[in-house]
Parts: sequence; structure tokens; C-alpha cells
Amino acid sequence: MPKFAVILPAAGKSSRFRDPNYKKPFAPLDNRAVWLHAAERFVNRQDVEQVILAVAPEDQQLVQERFGANLMILGIDLVLGGKTRAESVRNALARLRDTVDYVAVHDAVRPCLAVDWIDQVFSAAVRSGAAILAVPVAATLKRVTADRRIAETVSRESLWEAQTPQVFRRSLLEEAFRKAPDLSATDEAQLVERLGHPVSVVTGSSLNLKITTKEDLKLASLVLRVLPQPRPAGPIHPFDEQWR
Repeated sequence: MPKFAVILPAAGKSSRFRDPNYKKPFAPLDNRAVWLHAAERFVNRQDVEQVILAVAPEDQQLVQERFGANLMILGIDLVLGGKTRAESVRNALARLRDTVDYVAVHDAVRPCLAVDWIDQVFSAAVRSGAAILAVPVAATLKRVTADRRIAETVSRESLWEAQTPQVFRRSLLEEAFRKAPDLSATDEAQLVERLGHPVSVVTGSSLNLKITTKEDLKLASLVLRVLPQPRPAGPIHPFDEQWR
């Protein structure tokens, strides 16, 4: 059975979240931090060898104090992220165990993930070496000028919105990072594309939403109620933090 590592980047600034108390990954969602919902989708899988959480240096103490028991019981490794998502992923790649064959990168702020979607994108990555979840663009797209006037309507034909997990053969992703020293990419698939390697697209779901604003937490709470919940291998931790 191929072995996977899962990297959860959580080192962003959360500037659009606009909450004085929490960054997005650590905000409460149904009495549990957003990032924990994401992590729980992976930690109990037999094919997942390692889960790595990448956090900003300024958040390291908070994470260790608030979630140290979660990290220990769930067996999650903590690494320091960088100024960009790509830097955070690169730092996590340096901590991969030797037994890992494939690497999945999943936004720590995408808490609504179904087991079937993970199964499908993992399988596609094993077949092709690189695969991501994505959904076809359904909305009408407008290109807008600097003064907010419509310049043109953009055809949505063949346009897809990338999601995560994005999953790659380990050697392929490591090569992509080695050959992109400036790491100027918005996701890992873009780095792999630059190698000329095809990236397969697996149809995801609009329910696999990314938390951007506080309003998204309300929607995510509703989605979690309809998604099958992963079966925990043990307690999240005996003093799991509750927000009341």
C-alpha cells in the first residue's frame, strides 16, 4: 500500500478573516478548531503515514499551549511555516519520513472534506503521479478594470477552480520545489506544471469550502452536519478546548 504524508499549511496572516482573537485555522467551528476538523479527515487512514501542521513562528507558542495534547495524541508533527504557502510546504517537505511515497497538501482551513473525495484524489495521484480536487467554474466571469468597470466577459469553458487536497508522488513534488527557487506559485500544482508533468483533475464539490471570512464558519457548520464524520481512533484529547 502506498504511504502518504499530509501537509496542512496554517501559517497565513488571515487578513480577510478580521477577527481580533483568532486566525482562521484556530477559530472555533462546532467547538473545535478549524484545523482539527481538517486533520481528523486524515489521521485515522491506514494509508496516511504522517500529518504535518505548518504554523507561523508567532503562533508556535499558542499552538503548543492550546493544541499540544491534540498534536501528541493524534501523532501530528509541528513545523514552522514561512512567509508564503510555498515556503511553509517546503519546510514541511524537509520533515517527511523516509517511508512516505506520496505527499498531499490540504488547506488547514478546508474543514469539510469527505472520505470519498480523499480516496479518489489519492488513487488518481498513484495512477498519474499528480492529482488535485477541483470543480468546474459555474459562475459568469467578468474581467474588470482598475476603476471597476467591466472590460469583458470571460468564457468559463474549460475553467476549473482548484481545491485541495493536491497530491503528488514525493519525488515529483520535491523536484518541483528544487527547480523553483523563488517559489512564485499560488499552489503546488502550478510548480509541478512547470516541470511539464501532467496533473490529473478529480471532480470535487462545492461543499469542500475554504474558510475565508467569519461568515464562512456558519456555512461550514451546516456542511459538517451532512458530511459523514470520521471515526476517531481515540480522544481528541482529554481536555479538548471548548469555546462557550
